[in-house]
Amino acid sequence: MRTVEITPKAFKQMRKLPLADRTAIIKAVKALKDWPDCRNVKSLTNRGDYRLRVGDYRAIFTVDDDAITVTEVRKRDERTY
Repeated sequence: MRTVEITPKAFKQMRKLPLADRTAIIKAVKALKDWPDCRNVKSLTNRGDYRLRVGDYRAIFTVDDDAITVTEVRKRDERTY
């Protein structure tokens, strides 16, 4: 089982979100501990990371041998990726 870490940048982005959306994202990010048996996760093309879809928001993360690191949390638009 891997640990899930959130970078300061992602944490700061999550603080700006409404409480309901923030709690949904935190719940979905905690479910990443079951990697690779996760839902709403896709590999990003031409990049070495993945995205987790939570409603209108996307959590961008990387997977290492023993840790999953959430690097960004952004609202989905044409400039998200």
